[in-house]
Amino acid sequence: MNSNTLKLTAGAAAVVAALTGAYTIGHANAPASPAPAAQVTLPAAINQPVPVAGAALPDMSGIVARNSASVVNISVSGTRKAGARGPRSPQFDEDDSIPDFLRRFGAPHNRGDAPARGLGSGFIVSPDGTILTNAHVVDGAEEVMVKLSDKREFKAKVLGLDTASDVAVLKIDASDLPTVRIGSAGNTRVGEWVLAIGSPFGFESSASAGIVSAFSRSLPDGSYVPFIQTDVAVNPGNSGGPLFNMAGEVIGINSQIYSRSGGYQGLSFAIPIEVAMNVERQIVTHGKVQRGRLGVAIQEVNQSLADSFGLKKPAGALVGSVEKGSPAAKAGLEPGDVILSINGKEIASSNELPAIVSSMKPGEQAKLQVWRKGETRPFDVEVGKFADEQVASNDTPDAGKGRLGVAVRPLTPEEQRRSDVSNGVVVQNVTGAAARAGIKPGDIVVAVNGEAISSTEQLRDLINKAGKRIAVLVDRGNARIFIPVELG
Repeated sequence: MNSNTLKLTAGAAAVVAALTGAYTIGHANAPASPAPAAQVTLPAAINQPVPVAGAALPDMSGIVARNSASVVNISVSGTRKAGARGPRSPQFDEDDSIPDFLRRFGAPHNRGDAPARGLGSGFIVSPDGTILTNAHVVDGAEEVMVKLSDKREFKAKVLGLDTASDVAVLKIDASDLPTVRIGSAGNTRVGEWVLAIGSPFGFESSASAGIVSAFSRSLPDGSYVPFIQTDVAVNPGNSGGPLFNMAGEVIGINSQIYSRSGGYQGLSFAIPIEVAMNVERQIVTHGKVQRGRLGVAIQEVNQSLADSFGLKKPAGALVGSVEKGSPAAKAGLEPGDVILSINGKEIASSNELPAIVSSMKPGEQAKLQVWRKGETRPFDVEVGKFADEQVASNDTPDAGKGRLGVAVRPLTPEEQRRSDVSNGVVVQNVTGAAARAGIKPGDIVVAVNGEAISSTEQLRDLINKAGKRIAVLVDRGNARIFIPVELG
């Protein structure tokens, strides 16, 4: 509020006070002899109490008391070259220009060549020390520390992380730990109260509340996640913390905020707990995450498109292109088809389809109802699978080991399309020889000494067999550069 507004507000208050005071004082001090003032009769409605609709505000103290011990503080450390910034880093920089001010958030930490640190939150899902948090909180970290509410601290092992859903699974060496109760985002309605517990700006065990604003929000960097939108105040450091319903059950993981400043501005987004627990089960059981795919590019159906295709209402997912050799192509889908439902579930908005398909297992049958040339047709598609987007940490090269000093992962299909790169591996963390040479997190290693890189194993083998010097071809910001590296 600016100074002019403050002055006007103060002035208006003074006028009201003066008039009210004059009326009261005039009646209190009026002499008895003059004729009595005219009586003013107020309307009956003004004298009656105004009814208040709805229930009283909920008391959330019990939820906080029962669950605070299950929420943990996560601190990460590593090394980062000055100005280097990973695609999933837990901090945001002053020059960050994420579309629509959408940001993943963790407490800001120092820049430069000194050790980099960050903060986040998480919650315990099993008594043996299994913890869920955001992938961007721990991605690229060299050390992850977990602090419990009783002040005990543990070094955590990253069992695995899935960048597509922004979920990571940690493990600490402890037992008989308090756990949260897992609920269901699908049973929650817009307008219901929800509660977040986490460590905003490092202030541990902080609670904030609000309501569910919307469901199934599709965000630019979360195409597989139907986010829960809330107006709960979440800030850097809340990332990875739980979102509770009024039954004290976790229905989501706080992941992103919509912000011009980097802090809370009324919009926050949480990953539905069903998505997170599916990732947790796959990582714990198989050490990696698999998700289904059809092989189509889709777009929203607006009223104009619905009229053009003869649909009664704007709904479904319009197929813009079909990948050659994909499950959709084999089933006969074509550009211009509108997918109306999958396995009996209507597709009201196109952003619902990727989340449903990605949750299916490769090999499952997807029964589609498709609008084509003015009529509905059934299609059976055998769901394919994406390339494994992230494996458990034991299977991921450690940046601190090896001659090159990089931790890498395979390219996702989305990254291949976005960067127009058909092969290569993504650099997640850098140290040693690679850091000295100028390789950065987010670089795509395309080739080494002229040999195209197609897997992490191939890169490891090439480095092990190489001499003292290598030429690494990287794709950085859709530009390719050769970086000479002294391996020693």
